Amino acid sequence: MLIDLAITLAAVVGLMGACWWASLSVRDVSFIDAIWAYGMVFAVGVAALLAGGPAGPAGWALVALVAVWGVRLGTHLISRWRRMGRDPRYEKILGNAMEKQGMSFAKAAWFRAFGLQGPLLWGVCLPAQAGVLADTGAPLPWWGMAGAAIALIGIAFETIGDAQLERFRADPANKGRVMDKGLWRYTRHPNYFGDFTAWWGIFIVGLAAGAPWWTVIGPLFLSFTLTRWSGAPMLEHGLKKHRPGYEAYIRRTSGFFPWPPRN
Repeated sequence: MLIDLAITLAAVVGLMGACWWASLSVRDVSFIDAIWAYGMVFAVGVAALLAGGPAGPAGWALVALVAVWGVRLGTHLISRWRRMGRDPRYEKILGNAMEKQGMSFAKAAWFRAFGLQGPLLWGVCLPAQAGVLADTGAPLPWWGMAGAAIALIGIAFETIGDAQLERFRADPANKGRVMDKGLWRYTRHPNYFGDFTAWWGIFIVGLAAGAPWWTVIGPLFLSFTLTRWSGAPMLEHGLKKHRPGYEAYIRRTSGFFPWPPRN
């Protein structure tokens, strides 16, 4: 399994290298968020090829769950990038590397974006990769089915939250306003909570397929990055500065886990 996982890692790094090369012609790395999602589908697909295809229901469940999650999210993000253009977060990250550390655009794009995120996305989807590689074809136990149900709930939660936000943004009357309707009334980050839920569910299915316990580093790291690192903290830092009413939204709305709003 470790050799096969090394091969999937090499494949992901190769994918990121190709995307990095493409970014040089447009001088923009913002589409990497979509590649994060597509890249996990790619990694699990490579694992399935190395395994000779999923052996049983657990392996098929992993491939299907990751494909549904990744294709849906990746397509949503690439469409948003094409519509809205450059992401200010990446503009700032690359700008700092170029101005303060003297990096060229090419070097900053690799070391601050593609070269960094490749191994990270590979690590997050370790439970699915390892589960596909370890799958023996045995029936999926009840707790594996429960994991699949949890993953589907997460995918649905994220999909609904993204759709609600898109409709809100499409209305010119909402320009500059805070989205606090639908799922956004109960958590400030329905999309991140959906991601979190989906990958913990996928981890459970991976264990049912035979993935080793140490693949828990995948959902643990994702949980950390969504709640403490580059997810909610980075996003809210900018929103608090530029979106009137966001501080009040923070005071009445749960930061991550859905909960009825405070009055």
